Amino acid sequence: MRNLTGKESAVRAIGGGVLIVGAAAAWYQGATAAALGLVTAGLGAMLSGLFGYCPACALAGRCGLRKQGR
Repeated sequence: MRNLTGKESAVRAIGGGVLIVGAAAAWYQGATAAALGLVTAGLGAMLSGLFGYCPACALAGRCGLRKQGR
């Protein structure tokens, strides 16, 4: 069941990719703890964007698709 609109999914997927690139930069500079946090956040954002489902939005009872009549 999806609870994100197409735009929200795209923004999450792109944002997740940006976080993963930031993690690579942090790893290169030796900040391993920061890199691990950025990778975790990036993967979570990217996966929620790719699947169109956000568990936090579901817990809050928010569904962006209802606004569009889907």
